[in-house]
Amino acid sequence: MSEIETARKPLPQGYRQGIITAITVLLGFSLAFLRFWGTEAPGEWTSKSVIPGVMLTAAVVLQIIALYRALRLADDEEHEYQQTVQWFIASATLLLFGLAAAAWELA
Repeated sequence: MSEIETARKPLPQGYRQGIITAITVLLGFSLAFLRFWGTEAPGEWTSKSVIPGVMLTAAVVLQIIALYRALRLADDEEHEYQQTVQWFIASATLLLFGLAAAAWELA
């Protein structure tokens, strides 16, 4: 087999669908939380509110990038899929830090 054939390793069935579902569920939660926390929750915005707001917004941006990558045809290859998963994990980690910062800000 040539180098190109060994480098291109397609994913097993269902992997792309699973990551797309996971990204959209987390993106939906993130947008709903950001909407509630940013606009509907009682209280005033303070300088401490900016940090979690920026973190949550950045997490949403990373989730959109991960979703864009997951929807591309190139993401059917293992190497591309691994990078998409890394984008998704980074967005989930940033989201957790943003949620913790928002909880700390309320305390």
